[in-house]
Amino acid sequence: MTCILPAGERAFLVDLDSEADVLTFTEALTRSTPVGVEDFLPAARTVLVTCSPTADLTYVRQCLNYLEQSKSAAIADAHSETDLLTISVRYDGPDLDDVAQSLGMTRSEVVAAHTGAMWRCAFIGFAPGFAYLTSGDTRLDVPRRTQSRTAVPAGSVALAAGYSAVYPRASPGGWQIIGSTDAVMWDLNATPPATVQPGRRVRFVDENQR
Repeated sequence: MTCILPAGERAFLVDLDSEADVLTFTEALTRSTPVGVEDFLPAARTVLVTCSPTADLTYVRQCLNYLEQSKSAAIADAHSETDLLTISVRYDGPDLDDVAQSLGMTRSEVVAAHTGAMWRCAFIGFAPGFAYLTSGDTRLDVPRRTQSRTAVPAGSVALAAGYSAVYPRASPGGWQIIGSTDAVMWDLNATPPATVQPGRRVRFVDENQR
């Protein structure tokens, strides 16, 4: 059951039942942002909604409750083609063989599954511009590495716990790296700086097949 809880003096934490509900609610909130809402931040199962100092919190809460109750899966899927981001990948990652072996697949089958899925950003976390991408294909659900790397290069394309992601900058990390890309995921001179925002669709393509 969904709960809308106060979070501090001028924010609400919307606790939803599933990741799919978070995506749908975030899309509805993006399309119909209530007056007084200053920002909202989705996570795996929650959405933090921050209000302006002058916001009518009772009104905002009523709006959030209405959006949650009236959200529709059709809304979440109503993205235009301009919303689709295509990322070219070199499938040369150091963990690709291990991923294939753990899944009982060949390297080519892992690449085909990764490029064949339609991914969508569920939320941003870990580092600025680090988008947690989810799809309906459960074949690529692999655990994190047993030991994290102290440095993962920017542009590394990785898998972990049912998500895929592109490391926006060099950082430590424990995800399984299956490839690399030249796509820029975080640019302070861009508006917004994060290339992928919650709800945006992403398609990966094999650079060698283009």
